[in-house]
Amino acid sequence: MRIGELSRRTGVNTHQLRYYEAQGLLEADRGANGYREYGEHAVLRVRQIRHLLGAGLSSEDIAYLLPCAVGEIPELLGCPDLLAAMRSRLRRLDEQLTKLARSRDALAVYIDAAERLGGETYPPFDGAEPEPAVPA
Repeated sequence: MRIGELSRRTGVNTHQLRYYEAQGLLEADRGANGYREYGEHAVLRVRQIRHLLGAGLSSEDIAYLLPCAVGEIPELLGCPDLLAAMRSRLRRLDEQLTKLARSRDALAVYIDAAERLGGETYPPFDGAEPEPAVPA
């Protein structure tokens, strides 16, 4: 099937399908005329990709998961490469969370110190841009 038919059958626009192909998530053969030709399995693959994207996974993560995905709402088999990649991803996320927690704690200390040193003499910050000074 051509890309337009795959788009119609999956509800995913052709631009996104080309992106999935560029990311290595979807494969297409090229016909003699140069058009993309997808097999019947592409419908299932696109649905799997959409479900995994909906779960908040990146295309990089999905590339690791797809070889072990089974079914439209994919169940993931315990492929050794998949498990190693996902454990590595989990470690990176844990490291990012630790760094964010440290940054948050440091910011809270600065806010506390600023409030103790006279922060109340200024109007509270509400996130709005300050109004420009009006000449008298």
